[in-house]
Amino acid sequence: MEHLWDVLDRQTNIPFLQNVLTNEQFLHGTVDTQFIDENPNLFNLKPVQNRAQKLLYYLGHIMVNGPTTPIPVKTKPSSIDPVVPPVPLGEPPAGFRDVLLREGPEGFARAVRAHKGLLLMDTTFRDAHQSLLATRVRTIDLKRIAPFVAHNFSNLYSLENWGGATFDVAMRFLYECPWRRLQELRALLPNVPFQMLLRGANAVGYTNYPDNAVFKFCEVAKENGMDIFRVFDSLNYLPNMLLGMEAVGTAGGVVEAAISYTGDVSDPMRQKYSLEYYLNLADELVKAGTHILAIKDMAGLLKPEASRQLVSALRDRFPDVPIHVHTHDTAGAGVAAMLACAKAGANVVDVAVDSMAGMTSQPSMGAIVACTNGTELDTGISLEKVFDYSEYWEMARGLYAPFDCTATMKSGNADVYENEIPGGQYTNLHFQAHSMGLGNKFKEVKKAYTEANKLLGDLIKVTPSSKIVGDLAQFMVQNSLTRAEVEERADELSFPLSVVEFLQGHIGIPYGGFPEPFRSKVLKSLPRVEGRPGASLPPLDFEALEEQLQQAHGSDITPEDVMSAAMYPKVFQEFKEFTSTFGPVDCLNTRLFLDGPKIAEEFEVELERGKTLHIKALALGDLNKAGQREVFFELNGQLRSVLVKDTVAMKEMHFHPKAQKGVRGQVGAPMPGKVLEVKVKAGQRVEKGQPLCVLTAMKMETVVNSPLSGTIAKVHVNPDASLEGDDLILEITE
Repeated sequence: MEHLWDVLDRQTNIPFLQNVLTNEQFLHGTVDTQFIDENPNLFNLKPVQNRAQKLLYYLGHIMVNGPTTPIPVKTKPSSIDPVVPPVPLGEPPAGFRDVLLREGPEGFARAVRAHKGLLLMDTTFRDAHQSLLATRVRTIDLKRIAPFVAHNFSNLYSLENWGGATFDVAMRFLYECPWRRLQELRALLPNVPFQMLLRGANAVGYTNYPDNAVFKFCEVAKENGMDIFRVFDSLNYLPNMLLGMEAVGTAGGVVEAAISYTGDVSDPMRQKYSLEYYLNLADELVKAGTHILAIKDMAGLLKPEASRQLVSALRDRFPDVPIHVHTHDTAGAGVAAMLACAKAGANVVDVAVDSMAGMTSQPSMGAIVACTNGTELDTGISLEKVFDYSEYWEMARGLYAPFDCTATMKSGNADVYENEIPGGQYTNLHFQAHSMGLGNKFKEVKKAYTEANKLLGDLIKVTPSSKIVGDLAQFMVQNSLTRAEVEERADELSFPLSVVEFLQGHIGIPYGGFPEPFRSKVLKSLPRVEGRPGASLPPLDFEALEEQLQQAHGSDITPEDVMSAAMYPKVFQEFKEFTSTFGPVDCLNTRLFLDGPKIAEEFEVELERGKTLHIKALALGDLNKAGQREVFFELNGQLRSVLVKDTVAMKEMHFHPKAQKGVRGQVGAPMPGKVLEVKVKAGQRVEKGQPLCVLTAMKMETVVNSPLSGTIAKVHVNPDASLEGDDLILEITE
């Protein structure tokens, strides 16, 4: 055996021995001196994960540099873990998912329509925390309460727990695999239908994808436990919606086509989006075979009278189709609006548990349950169980205090009827404003949002169109521009990339057409997309993508990973780089994940069932010449340390020059952000309006264009450089 140890070293002998110990020949005791020669697969060595050391490196990084996920306000997460209410032993009772599995989507829809009483969809696991906590709730906190929901809310129409912004935020800011969230929750909640938000031809992204990518996404989502797909388009652009509906139907999911609502059908002075407009759109969706018809009121604009008029008209026209209504409670009228919808014939309304309801979230579950109790709309849900459920989330919400909208927003606000900001965007927009140094100008951002919407032609506003309006609004405030100034200078301004791509037609055609002459002034000679954008895209080669990912990240790439990379190539790449450096961090409790441990704090981390780490944070070392600090821990009784680069200290050591506003040819960063791409180099000739570089900040990309024609004298930045507002990017001489 001596020659064997010449081949192996510390990094390989443990995987080798693991292969030996799982070998069938070895286990049956039939080995001889030819054992190694006869089993070359023993040398197929899986690298040691070294999860514990990587986890220490992550914790050390937090202790030295602060949170890895951007935090808008200096508020500490609660140190108290939420208490889970008692859960009965045994399997949970049968629910509506059993109907779906037994009778299929059509039978499920019939059962919903025939159901006596009002059905509820619980948004606590998705839209509620997207609206109140900037989409930051982690899987570990959802899993803790999931069994309680399975046992006590089996008569829910559905639980919304996926899609929308949760998909990319999981990878981008929480460093979690979104598919794993779906898989783990499905195992804990077998009886309640899961519901997700699908952006039609945009799937779960902010752009269009090849048709086969949307179909494949729905197929993989269905295989991983998704049941009901609420399909919408941010512009109510029918070709995009029909593509998404077909993809869901082909995958075997429940198609819930959604009419995105804006304006006010009860106001005769606001008739761009009239009652007739919505009825005509619903005609097309029912004709296309939707199982459920949804109204998606993303900004909470449905007033009780408008609710009565819209739902009554839909019920009269489609007596056999279940109607499901979604709203936000930003103005405070959500409960009244949903009760009006139910009385007018809606079968399902969306709610969030009380401590996660109200303001930019959905109306209160407890309020709806109490108001319908003992009536023909009785939900059949126990109010006492709602209280227990709410208590858990009240405590859990404290863990996410740095992201809580109540840090700056103390109540709902009826100004939503004017600015029409979607509830799911409201807190994220506030968060973005803080990150870009506009936190004290959020009132101006809201007013600019109204003006940006008018600039773009009065859009249906829901992701991604709402993001386009929000990007333009922040751009206007960042650069102190009025609506008139934007229109006047449209041919020379460096607009956010999302605005430019919208005007090109990348997400479809808005109702009423594109705004002119604004569109032509912004686009100049840029190409325009005609018709449904995805129709012109070549099919995605999934085999080639999988091979590429395996070469980059190893052979353990899953079909779910391939879909994540197809939806968000750069975000997925950064997620894999993060996990390669720090390992999986989803096993940490939320306070440790966000804030790290305190010196002398002892805690346990369960890597997996039966494998628990006992950790104590000991000390932080001094800054060395390389800009690093040594962080000391005790791991399972053994002293360990990690070297962490102090990025704050390094930043203080490096001074970036500012662009001088009075100096012609100096181009500064229009916003704080990270350099994605530098498109020019020193000595290159550029024309006025030519793209110079691309910046990104909080999902918003901005192309910086040349303010004049000339020659690049000097470039001051590189890709991945972090810039503050007005940091000098490059210099141009005429």
